[in-house]
Order: sequence, then structure tokens, then C-alpha cells
Amino acid sequence: MAPDFRTVDFLGNSVSLSSHSGKQTLLCFFRGAACPFCNMRLHELIEAYPELSKNGLNIITVFSSTATEIAEFSGRQEPPFPIIPDPALDLYRKYGVEQSSMGLIKTMMRPKRMWQMMTSEFFDTKAMNDRPIIPADFLIDSELQISRVYYGQNFSDHIPISEVKNWLKK
Repeated sequence: MAPDFRTVDFLGNSVSLSSHSGKQTLLCFFRGAACPFCNMRLHELIEAYPELSKNGLNIITVFSSTATEIAEFSGRQEPPFPIIPDPALDLYRKYGVEQSSMGLIKTMMRPKRMWQMMTSEFFDTKAMNDRPIIPADFLIDSELQISRVYYGQNFSDHIPISEVKNWLKK
């Protein structure tokens, strides 16, 4: 079973996993709200959301930042799904999301991805102070069972959208 939680998103709206019972959910854990890789992925999720939601998927995202930081960075994208601030990392611990300085080194060894990040509209040096959290994604079925876990290998590694779409078709 996916660990349940009840909290508020960065806008103050109530969010709980149990309220998504009967629906499929993608639960995404990110680094800090200033992280350009995270904001690039958030943008990708926002772009894919109309199709994903039409196919029955809910998305919940979690950042290791305060609500104020999320509003300043990630929240500017106005996602159609909740962004939960978790600066104390309570949900990260509950779901076994890890930190690793090697994640930065592994990311830096991907020059194409580094270039994309540096030339993106999301580049911000404030992210250099973020904790070295490695992203993680959880596909949770309608009975709140974890169906698939994807622990990233570096700061920009998330489950491909194509895999999420394939999972929805099952």
C-alpha cells in the first residue's frame, strides 16, 4: 500500500492520497523549487497533463521547499495539479526518497542534459544550495497500491512520460 498522507499544497489547499482512491496517481518527488531540472520536468508534466488526466491520471508533486519558495519558482508555471511543500522531508522519508551527492556528478556527466538545463528558462544558481535529493516517481493504482516505483539515478532522472502512458493503458 502507498503510505497515506494529509497535508496542504503551496496554495493552502488540502491534499491527501486517500482522496485519490478509485483513481490512478503519479506521485513525483522533486528537489528544491529552484532546481532547473525539476522545473523542466514540471513543465513536461504540465504539457502532458491534458492527455494524462483524460486517461484517468491524477498527479501530485512534492518539493523539498517552503510554500514561499515554490510560489517564487515552480508555482509560476501554474500547474493544474498540487505541489506540496515538504522542507522537513517527512513525505520523502515516508516514501524512501534518498539524497546523494553522486547524483550531481552523474548529472554533470550528461552534457546534453546539462546544456538543456543551462539554456532553459528555468536556470537559476539558487538551486546549487539545494539538498542533493534524487528524484523519485510512484505510480499508484486506483486501490492505492504502489504499482511501479522509479528512483532516479541523477538530479534530472524521472520515469519517462511514455512509461506512464503505457501504465495507464493496462
